[in-house]
Amino acid sequence: MACRTSSPSSLEKIPATSIRVLRTVDSVRRWRRPHLLDRRTVGLVPTMGALHEGHISLIRAAARENHHVIVSIYVNPAQFGIKEDLASYPVTWAADTEKLARLDRELADDGANLGRISAVFAPTTADVYPAGFPGQEVDSKGSFVNITPVAEVLEGASRPTFFRGVATVCMKLFNMVQPERVYFGQKDVQQTVVIRAMVRDFMLPVEVVIGPTTRAADGLALSSRNVYLGERRRVVATVLHRALSAAEAAYGAGARDRETILSAAQRVVKETLEGQMALVPERRVMFEVDYLSLAGPDDMVELDVVDPAKGGILSGAIKMLPVEAPREGEDLGHSGGPAVRLIDNIILAPQ
Repeated sequence: MACRTSSPSSLEKIPATSIRVLRTVDSVRRWRRPHLLDRRTVGLVPTMGALHEGHISLIRAAARENHHVIVSIYVNPAQFGIKEDLASYPVTWAADTEKLARLDRELADDGANLGRISAVFAPTTADVYPAGFPGQEVDSKGSFVNITPVAEVLEGASRPTFFRGVATVCMKLFNMVQPERVYFGQKDVQQTVVIRAMVRDFMLPVEVVIGPTTRAADGLALSSRNVYLGERRRVVATVLHRALSAAEAAYGAGARDRETILSAAQRVVKETLEGQMALVPERRVMFEVDYLSLAGPDDMVELDVVDPAKGGILSGAIKMLPVEAPREGEDLGHSGGPAVRLIDNIILAPQ
């Protein structure tokens, strides 16, 4: 969800717009109450800032379907592990608000929209965690929301506190804002399954809307973390999408068993890695595969055979390793190009 306490705290509106900047729970509730009384719907788009076209597409969808759109910007420390990149996560408040102002002007000129961007919610961690932030360790004590077993596999196995942090902050945001609809991207497919399960199991009065993954022209899924890649790793980062696309093609050609479908993805990964290893260190890019998955669409449980009536989810995660031999003047990416973990997925639609 995103924003640091270093963001300008005195702003009440984004300049040259009517977009309110709300920084406390009380201010959000004061903003929300008249819309509730007037029966005006509110759509919430939770973000961690560093906005890109994927976020923009979700905001556009929310504006089509709601009278008011509120975008939350909050970097939630609870969904980072103790060894992860919280300190270097990009904070781009000025660029984010410029994008929101430009988008809101576009929405005003588009007669197809029901509403526009009415507010940005940029709380501090003290507001989000009033009892004090409980910490990032697995055994941290505090008030958490755990959605199991779906949060324990794949991303949850590699990042054991991640979905606990996501579910907890989303529960808090839903309670603070009380939107009719919330908007998430398909790129974070396991997150969407976790959030849907949380809404269902806790009977929350909110509709979860999932927008399609937004991609660059070469297929790379847009992500705030892509700024870490730099030029050299950015080219090779498409390997995950290419691998999942090869698996999708195998399914489209009639394959239904796990081995045949995933072996198509594994071949792409193997050939790409071998090609990079054949290059000199000044040219190559190294990466590690965390997982390639073929899972059920509702619970993320691994499948041996895909039931074509139900379909499935192809997903994967790779770690792009730091450039081992930088060339003089080379663009290594934000914060000097640390290791970057990329995720992606493709939905195998029921047939």
